[in-house]
Amino acid sequence: MQVLVWNGPWDLTVETKPDPVAAAGEVLVTVAATGICGSDVHGFTGENGRRHPGQVMGHETVGRVAGVGEGVVGFTEGDVVTVNPLIACGACTACAAGAEQSCARRRVIGVHPEIVAAFAETMAVPATNVVALPAGLPLEYGALVEPLSVGYHAARRGGCGPDDRVLVIGGGPIGQACILAARRLGAHAVAVTEPAEHRRELAGSLGATAHAPDGDVAGALGGPATLVLDAVGSTASIAGAVAHSALGARIVLVGMNAPRIDLPAYAVSTEERTLIGSFCYSAQEFRETAQWVGTRPAGLERLVDGRVDMAGAPGAFTSLADGSALNSKVLVYPHGVPDIDR
Repeated sequence: MQVLVWNGPWDLTVETKPDPVAAAGEVLVTVAATGICGSDVHGFTGENGRRHPGQVMGHETVGRVAGVGEGVVGFTEGDVVTVNPLIACGACTACAAGAEQSCARRRVIGVHPEIVAAFAETMAVPATNVVALPAGLPLEYGALVEPLSVGYHAARRGGCGPDDRVLVIGGGPIGQACILAARRLGAHAVAVTEPAEHRRELAGSLGATAHAPDGDVAGALGGPATLVLDAVGSTASIAGAVAHSALGARIVLVGMNAPRIDLPAYAVSTEERTLIGSFCYSAQEFRETAQWVGTRPAGLERLVDGRVDMAGAPGAFTSLADGSALNSKVLVYPHGVPDIDR
């Protein structure tokens, strides 16, 4: 089969590997499409240090069941599925509490170097990580479940509810997921700050009032934000979160633009803001998001704005990394870009 191999910073090649075989407890998935995540781009450039030469990345995926290993029931060949990339141990205290994202022995498909992940024609994954999607659902929606789950978990970590005035910082894919999550949880009002005009336009179509970072957020929300979902994760974005938020506000840090940031500590402590970390999602949140996606909520049709085949993937990574691309979400089709079913 063909796979996309990361050889080092700014170096991706299409190569051939043996076809995988489903071991006991695994499902073989023919990959239909896999999204390029911001973390993949940071891995591609080498800046996050979380990718290893020879690795096959990719974790935002949708495909069809091609076979099952011994002991697997509940899946039929041809079923459309998505894959939860977080493989937890299933036995620790965190897993028992339904907080698989905190499992100390977790492995992440697309990050763990020994797992041939979703930038491939076929992948073998644990059956417990495979989630069926409704028949007739636009195929591309399945590749959105993973990033939408990230936004949903962040909003839930912040306790998002009907009384909240929510500010999302950053209008990229995770910011878009946060907007949709805040709406899904019934937030009173949602705004986004984003420097790029084309992303502000997209955010507006998802139900948020969109502003440049120095815009009148309080005016749009009817007051300072009570909850901020920072989908950037930089010194500047945290400063914006504090500047636009109310006393006692919750600030959720879900973006990972930089491994270290400067924090306006006095504004956090003296005005009693709460800073909350957020990393991926629980298995239950992933399943809930897949079910929600299955209802075809408005806005999902706007999220995918680029499609390439395997040969075009290295160029797509390069243009996303160097900033020459205006796309928010690019999908890689390992078997070729089809006539889109949307």
